[in-house]
Amino acid sequence: MARKDRLSGNEAVAEALRQINPDVMAAFPITPSTEIPQYFSKYVAQGKVDSEFIPVESEHSAMSAVIGSQAAGARSVTATSSAGMALMWEELYLAASNRLPCCLTLVNRALSGPININCDHSDSMGARDAGWIQIYAENNQEVYDNLCMAYPIAEHKDVQLPIMICQDGFITSHAVENIILNEDEEVKNFVGEYNPEHCLLDPECPTAVGPYSVTNYYFEAKRAQAEALKNAKQVTLDVAKEYAKITGREYGLFEEYMMEDAEYAVVIIGSAAGTTKEAVDRLRKEGVKAGLIKIRLFRPFPGEEIAEALKNVKAVALMDRTESYNDCCGPLGAEVSTALYRANAKALAVNYVYGLGGRDVKVSDMVNIYNELQKIAEEGKVEEFYRYYGVRS
Repeated sequence: MARKDRLSGNEAVAEALRQINPDVMAAFPITPSTEIPQYFSKYVAQGKVDSEFIPVESEHSAMSAVIGSQAAGARSVTATSSAGMALMWEELYLAASNRLPCCLTLVNRALSGPININCDHSDSMGARDAGWIQIYAENNQEVYDNLCMAYPIAEHKDVQLPIMICQDGFITSHAVENIILNEDEEVKNFVGEYNPEHCLLDPECPTAVGPYSVTNYYFEAKRAQAEALKNAKQVTLDVAKEYAKITGREYGLFEEYMMEDAEYAVVIIGSAAGTTKEAVDRLRKEGVKAGLIKIRLFRPFPGEEIAEALKNVKAVALMDRTESYNDCCGPLGAEVSTALYRANAKALAVNYVYGLGGRDVKVSDMVNIYNELQKIAEEGKVEEFYRYYGVRS
């Protein structure tokens, strides 16, 4: 039977990990994800989990330890943010290319410099092509639920890839919300035991992890890895369907909010989706047909499905909480506009960079975005595709 509690996003992650009871956590502290290993190490010390907690000297070492333990057949996890992820860079690619279904709980924080400890998506978006599954949350409930579903997705026989569960720094990681927790036994049964087909400690099947790949094999390995990431889309849906059976909480690749008859839409990731929903509700009362698509699964990207959801929209704003420095588009802008182009969609699209370094996003800001979309639709053209919202000139 489910139980209610008041937890921060970081506490929700630690609680989910306690219920999952991974074999190994290796971690190094960095704001704002420090609390996750802090809380979990207490569970280890108190004997509430059977996990081995490995304190290391850097984030590079944390991911290295996770790769080693996962390769040995142990379900493994770490947590980090911002520059901590940057220090893991080499290891992120190794975890994915070696097909190791470990988990990284990422608390999104601006990547230096200038030094900033607040939320944007520059850390995870910088790693979007590392070959990891990426799932984002709007609130603390979703952070918890996403982590409960993480291992069944990553460990599926058709996937076997690492997974990144993302939440917005401080906005969700430290804010306390009412959430519903599953019973321990429910999570244990849902996640199941980790029984890898091959691992380093299997004496019956000697295995090498991370050997040098000559030209004759490297390309094929990457192609197989890409196919596994594509498989993760359907597996994510399948796992969510099973999760809904025990919790009643339903998840898809993305959430559609008031999209049935929407003429103006925003596509967004993370906590700002909640703010945008308030703007949609306000505009709907005024007779404006506003809608929202909140991305949950960013890698693999559900391009065809999003284009289908936007097929009747007149104008759409693609909201990036990071800067790509290409003077063309942001990561989300690139993905969605490509999907719209391939689908021959008629929607006029505009790409906004917003909220960098934790810059506030208010309901009135999102109302202004919808007002601009109405103006674009009326004029029938987009003068400037790549824009900045909320920055002082």
